[in-house]
Amino acid sequence: MAEFSVAIRTYNGAAYLPRLLEAVRSQQSIEGIDWEVVVVDNNSTDDTLAILQRYQAGWPSTFPLTIHKEPRQGAVYARQRAIQVAQGDWIGFLDNDTVPTADWVAQAITFGKDNPQAGAYSGQIHGVFETPPPDNFGRIAQYLPIVERKHSICFSSGLYNRKHVLPPGAGLVIRKQAWVEHVPKALVLQGPVGSGLAAKGEDIEALMYLKKAGWEIWFNPAMEIEHYIPKERLERAYLLRFFHGIGLGRYYTRTIGYPHWLKPLVSGIYMANDLRKLMAHWLKYHHDLTTDTVLASEFQLYISSFMSPIYRLRELADWET
Repeated sequence: MAEFSVAIRTYNGAAYLPRLLEAVRSQQSIEGIDWEVVVVDNNSTDDTLAILQRYQAGWPSTFPLTIHKEPRQGAVYARQRAIQVAQGDWIGFLDNDTVPTADWVAQAITFGKDNPQAGAYSGQIHGVFETPPPDNFGRIAQYLPIVERKHSICFSSGLYNRKHVLPPGAGLVIRKQAWVEHVPKALVLQGPVGSGLAAKGEDIEALMYLKKAGWEIWFNPAMEIEHYIPKERLERAYLLRFFHGIGLGRYYTRTIGYPHWLKPLVSGIYMANDLRKLMAHWLKYHHDLTTDTVLASEFQLYISSFMSPIYRLRELADWET
């Protein structure tokens, strides 16, 4: 058994993998640490496999790199495969569009040892943009996700707990035992499938199960990664689809901790609040929604969040028929 596993999920990541693999191979302060690198290829059709095999051939034997195939398309299935094959007590997830700092593995292991009640934790995510973002991009940066804080946060206590705030999946580290015991293999939200953007929030859904089971969820600012944002992810069409997916997934992430009989009431309260936000946003910004992509993205999020319970009911009706 390894102490730590770096798990890389990739789909058509040939353009990004070399810099990620170089950063992982160049990790520092890892002397005496038993760790490994697990890569899950989720049906890539580009040169991903050839690149992985080339790196594997020259990879250090002290922290082996293994390659695994996941034929079921989707981010959730790729993560399940990584958890299945990973040997580490802790598993740190890196996507092929992220690059960790040289001490990321060391900082992740240290934090896990210092916080035995932590079931999952993530760190700072710095954006690297192909094209400059809009001036008001900060309003939506956390969703892409760009997260830059200088102090530790426990999301399972205090204000963040009451607001149900949880960290994003990029750079997330999980305790394998806690995840296997408490997170269902069949999550409702499946996350990105190929290049599609259906109902999102699969990482939040999973973390809610850990939180419900009593595990702590943390933000560790000593862990840092860079997240590459290509120009197409700042385009209006992409962002509107992206926020539509986030909004539709909110019924699931908001109601996981409640008994079934209480979910209609909870959903009604959330819908009323979403409607309030939607109307306030429209009244303040309706003249700018056709020209300001950031404001339009926020508006789309409020609309889709409001529609999320209705979307769930429609899904159930489709299954019954």
